[in-house]
Order: sequence, then structure tokens, then C-alpha cells
Amino acid sequence: MSQASTQANGGAITARLSVMMFLQFFAWGSWYVSMGTFLAANAQLKDASAWAYSLVPIAAIISPFFLGIVADRFFATERVLGALHILGGVFMLAVPSMATQDPTMFLTLVGLHALCYVPTLGLTNSLAFRNVTDQEKQFPLIRVWGTIGWIVANLVVSSALHADHSATQFTVAGIAAIVLGLYSLTLPHTPPPAAGQKVSARDIMGLDSLALMKQPSFAVFMISSFLICIPLAAYYQLANRYVEAVGFANPTSWMSIGQGSEIFFMLVMPFFFMRLGVKKMLLVGMLAWVVRYGLFSGAWGDKVQWMVIAGVFLHGICYDFFFVTGQIYVDKKAPDMIRSQAQGFLVLVTQGLGMFIGAQTMGQIEKAYTNGDAIQWQGLWLIPCIAAGVISVLFFLLFREDRDAVEAARDSNALDGTLEQVPAR
Repeated sequence: MSQASTQANGGAITARLSVMMFLQFFAWGSWYVSMGTFLAANAQLKDASAWAYSLVPIAAIISPFFLGIVADRFFATERVLGALHILGGVFMLAVPSMATQDPTMFLTLVGLHALCYVPTLGLTNSLAFRNVTDQEKQFPLIRVWGTIGWIVANLVVSSALHADHSATQFTVAGIAAIVLGLYSLTLPHTPPPAAGQKVSARDIMGLDSLALMKQPSFAVFMISSFLICIPLAAYYQLANRYVEAVGFANPTSWMSIGQGSEIFFMLVMPFFFMRLGVKKMLLVGMLAWVVRYGLFSGAWGDKVQWMVIAGVFLHGICYDFFFVTGQIYVDKKAPDMIRSQAQGFLVLVTQGLGMFIGAQTMGQIEKAYTNGDAIQWQGLWLIPCIAAGVISVLFFLLFREDRDAVEAARDSNALDGTLEQVPAR
């Protein structure tokens, strides 16, 4: 095959993966940000916020086992994606009929959708990584279309449909999920890397990916990722309501500014990778959370809107520099045969355990800072600000970037019992 043909084929695959990412995050962005505003506007559901925002984390706790067994061993990734998105879309389409009638059924249906959706976060990353040749350069350019999808979803729900307070947002999400499910079946064939291998108890428990924790740098990264996701939960759970509280109409549309900045920083990530390295990229992302919550807290007294928008804008650095960098870091640390499992482990630790504890914690903090129907926003935002600051300092002191270990893990093609411990430098 000529070089021109190879480049054309690579461009076509990149385009197909970009569409996948667009639909993946359109389906999520249609409801996840605006759900808090919807719950607050409905008397029967206004006290359900903490549990509603715990559903995705609960699904993330379960999903790594699904990733490790099904996607790594039995079925092609694109087929698993198709089945999960179609089923999840059906559950989401049933939500509007139950939204204001039965809170328990509402939570159940959203939870079932989350159980279908969350495994696909790791699966789309895994499929993309396995079909590109240069993760650092190509993956950010593919992943940026997920951010565009989230922005478009926010604008459709908030500005076009004015559905911030309406169950229509769940209908949009259900339709998008089914479309993505059908599209997934057309993606590049990505067979399971460990097909035909015997399934053991260690596979079911995900112990191969857990063995990566023997590497000191990987352990520090995972523990820091878990801890930082506790204060992060405040953003997804409360920021949309806060934007509305300081005087912005169509708050979900304003929240999309954060995803707009995500696009910019996603595009310049290859430049920063070469000059900063993993540790500094991760640290900058964590410190951006500190600044964001500080801006939110300081803005409340006089309802200074530019400070709120600046805090929302920082989401690009917060997400890209920490989460996308983390996904690439994990992909390089994990041997080929457990990459899907390792990505699932990252989802478990961050969007599972971390976000679940964060959602429940922020629910209690919200109650503590609520007087009647009024929330004392200034004090509330100081809590995640201080927490993120402490975690950032600990990460800076303890994480040591082991470039040799990253390359060694990337080139490894076999697991003999447990992974070898690679000392940090």
C-alpha cells in the first residue's frame, strides 16, 4: 500500500472515531449537566440530587468487571458498544413518563441507563487507542469531538429546546444513544485481545489491572485521581444551579463554555505533552480545580458573573490536563492484553468510587449550607477548593514520573502471574 493510501485510510478511521466520540458525549451531555436544574424544579425530586448523581458512579464501580471479562475476552468492542447504547437508549426514553410520577422508578431507569452507558466510556477509549498509531498526537484530536458533542447537546437542550427544567432532555439523550448504538456496529472491527483464554477468578476481580498498583508512580496517580474526584463532584452536581443562581438564563448553555475551552486545550495537548510531561500536566489540571472553586466562592457576595464564567472556562484545563492525560498514561502503563481492563480500573477509581463519595459528600455539604431555600454558596464552594488544594500538594510531593517504566509497560505483551514492579525514578 502506498503512503498516500495509508494516510487516506488513517484519515478515514480518524473521522469515523471522531463521529463516535461526538455521539458518545452528546448522549451524556444531553442530560447530565441539566439534570440538577430539572430535579431542583420538581418538588417530588428536589431531594433526590445526591442519589441521582450517585447513579453514574455506582455504574462505574460495576463496569470494570464488565470491561475486563466481556470486552477483553469474548466479543468485539464495536459490537459491545452497539448493544449497550441501544439498550441504554431504550431505558432513557422511558424516563420522561416516570420523571414526575414515581421518584423511585425515575432513579431506577436513570440507573439502568447508567449501567449501560458507563462501560462505554472505557470501551470507546480502548477502541480508539487500538485503531490509531500515535496516541499522543491522534487521540486528543479524536477526543475533542466528544467535547464538541457535549457542547452541541447543551445548546440543543438549553437554548433550542429550553429544556433545562424539562424531562425532554432525557428523550434527547435516549434518541442519541440509540443512534450511537447503530453507528457503533459500523466501526472498525476490534476483536477481543485475550480471546480464547480461560477466565479465572483473578480476571473476574480485575486483579491484573490492580497489580499495576505495585508500581509506586501508578499507585500515587490512582490514589490522587480517586481523591480529586471527591471535590470534582461538586461541579457536576451544583455548578449548573449556581450559574442560574447568579443570574444567567439558559444555564446549561453557559456551562458549555467549559467544553469550549476543553476543545482549545485538547488541540494544544500534544504541544504541552512534549514540554511539560505527565506530572506537570496532571498537576496543572488539579490546580485549575482549586482556582475554579476559589472563583466560584469569591463571586457569590456581589454575584460577580465574570468570575463565575472564568471558573466555568477553566473546565478545559481541569478535564483535559488531568483526565485525558490520565487516560493516555494508563494506556501506556498497561500491557496490551489488559488495556481495556486498565481503562475500566481508571473509570472505577475516578468516576466510580471518587464521584460516588463526592456526590454523597456534596449532598450533605449542600444540606449544611442551606437555610430554607437559600444556599450559602460562598462557604459551600470553599470546601472543595481547600480539598483540591491539599490533594494537589500531596500529588506534587509524591508522584515521580517514570518515563522508562511507561515505555516498558507499553511494549510488554505478556503477563506472568503478576506484573513486574518497575521502580520509579
